[in-house]
Amino acid sequence: MTAPLEGIRVLEVASWLAAPSCAALLADLGADVIKVEPPAGDAYRRLFSALLGEDFVHPTYQFDNRGKRGVCVDLEDPEGRALVHTLARDVDVFITNLTAPRLARYQLTDTDVHALAPRSVYAVLAGYGTRGPDSDRQAFDQSAFWARSGAMSVFGDRDDGPLISRGGYGDRTTALNLLAAILAALRLRDRTGEHQYVEVTLQRTGIWALASDVNAALYDRAQPAKTSRKAPGNPIWNCYRTRDDRWLVMIMPMAMQYWPAFCRAIGREDWIADPRFGSLLGMAEHGPAIVPELEDLFRAHDLAHWRVVLDGAGLIWEPVAEVPEVVEDPVLREAGAFAMVIHPRAGAMEIVGTPFHIRGADVGVRGHAPDAGEHTREVFEAAGVPAERIEALITRGVLR
Repeated sequence: MTAPLEGIRVLEVASWLAAPSCAALLADLGADVIKVEPPAGDAYRRLFSALLGEDFVHPTYQFDNRGKRGVCVDLEDPEGRALVHTLARDVDVFITNLTAPRLARYQLTDTDVHALAPRSVYAVLAGYGTRGPDSDRQAFDQSAFWARSGAMSVFGDRDDGPLISRGGYGDRTTALNLLAAILAALRLRDRTGEHQYVEVTLQRTGIWALASDVNAALYDRAQPAKTSRKAPGNPIWNCYRTRDDRWLVMIMPMAMQYWPAFCRAIGREDWIADPRFGSLLGMAEHGPAIVPELEDLFRAHDLAHWRVVLDGAGLIWEPVAEVPEVVEDPVLREAGAFAMVIHPRAGAMEIVGTPFHIRGADVGVRGHAPDAGEHTREVFEAAGVPAERIEALITRGVLR
């Protein structure tokens, strides 16, 4: 089988999550990805080291950096910058999330890379973009993707405060957006022969993910109401707790279509003809009144009971899966959602795999994430740098 991006060279000068996660997907597609880190290592790598020790090989870092070759270079040193410029001359894609002042200092701006590699794609991952008043504002996904997109204001129960999203949730969503932009730009580069520039931001990806609410606000400038589990507009679009302390969620926004079957399944046929629930508007007005009854009803039986009842009635629902259950989910196992990497120090380690499948193509995780500087000698020797110069720069601390 052929890898879709076989022969494509990617240079990643980035840290933390979103841009490196995109580069990992490019590696899954067959690209040769070279990751450039400072001598101390990527900030994300250092976070895990500080928390868990230098020798701990964290599976999340492996996930976001799998399949790459890694070099450590001090870009503050002129010789270090020159070596990275040497690598940049031979790239198809340059990925970065560094701020504009740092890119200018390292001579790795779009203009600089264009001069080095005239047919390359220059891909920028930013919090808020490279133009405007917040172009240099520091950002993580929880600030730019989650808070500044509006998502943080609408998630959670209306009686609770704002929810903090899980780490990396917006980063990896944005990584998919950046991947799409890069693939489109490579297609355009191949058609025109010209250098391409793409830019993806955490904030804009956040509003794309929240587009239902953002589009409504574009129309009426109103803040969407938070949902309330105790007072939903539709009682069969809600969460309930079972006797064995599990949660299930029913997702039936087309309430009138499923209401009769639901009522029969739970033994409340009297609600079918109840005029309070005869329309969506009536359901919105009167549905909250029966939530306490439904809570008592669902708490009367274990999840296994409700699985049989709700599936038997053809209703749309799911148990709220706990993460250990997810990694054993037979649907995900059958789909090949997980992959095994063999780390030279940690041994076999299972991680989340490529989130898509291309039939007949060689797509998938190709190896472990590099240790800091694991391929420094290999990469620079292949770029024509004499071995003695590499060793001298390692001794000086410019390389690692």
